[in-house]
Amino acid sequence: MKRIGTINKTKEIINANSFMMKKGYGQNFLIDQNVLESIVDKAQITKDVNVIEIGPGIGSLTEHLLERANKVISYEIDNKLIPILTDLMSDYDNFTLINKDVLKANIKEDIKTYFNDDRPVYLVANLPYYITTPIIMEMLENNPNIKRYAVMMQLELADRICATKGGKDYNSLSVAIQYRANVYKALTVSRNVFMPKPNVDSAVLVFDILDEPLYTPKNEKVFFKTVRASFANRRKTLANNLNSGFGIPKDECSQILNELGINPQIRSEELGVQDFVLLSDVISNRIKGDN
Repeated sequence: MKRIGTINKTKEIINANSFMMKKGYGQNFLIDQNVLESIVDKAQITKDVNVIEIGPGIGSLTEHLLERANKVISYEIDNKLIPILTDLMSDYDNFTLINKDVLKANIKEDIKTYFNDDRPVYLVANLPYYITTPIIMEMLENNPNIKRYAVMMQLELADRICATKGGKDYNSLSVAIQYRANVYKALTVSRNVFMPKPNVDSAVLVFDILDEPLYTPKNEKVFFKTVRASFANRRKTLANNLNSGFGIPKDECSQILNELGINPQIRSEELGVQDFVLLSDVISNRIKGDN
């Protein structure tokens, strides 16, 4: 079989359909079969799992997923790719294609409708660089039924997600993901295996979602908001960021931190996941008291 994802096949499909890649959608198609196979291997895709894919492009990764997984739902925002994907994947009866921005989709309902079984759900995607962080945070915060992620992203972002406290790369995404999952870099991918070639290299990260977080906040939404607010401006102290994020008076922010044994002048990157959970619990109590 002449696979989608080889450079000649990719060019053939693009030319045959007069398809123009859109920079606004971050379209860079993988053209290396070994990398595609490696992604599916690292994700541990078998007939015992169902898969959500984001941004299938012309289906080079989709094809491998369909051969290994029980069922696959692919979300594609570019309506000009829909007839191409529909044609290319017409031989697979385990494929559902949804022409929608994944950030506006009801993933939970789609899982119920199209999977309709008890198999675990994995997310596998070559994510557009420009919207990687919003997609990951949306999935983590609102789709607890996704048990494993294998996601391609810009190498620099992958390094930040894997960073530990105290390092310059440590940020809100590091905390949010490490709170919910064991995360590791499974694969580094050269920019030379994409068409068109991006300006940076990529990496595939695998997140295995924890059955229960190691530290459980009283209110998870307040926890995520606390993390986002704490890193909103890295030049500000933690107390000032909390003041901006929650509207709590600065002196009260300092008092909250002092009670937790945290220096109000500290920078957010010095705190670990447990620290942010404890901090969010105090803020949650404070917000509840205002209501």
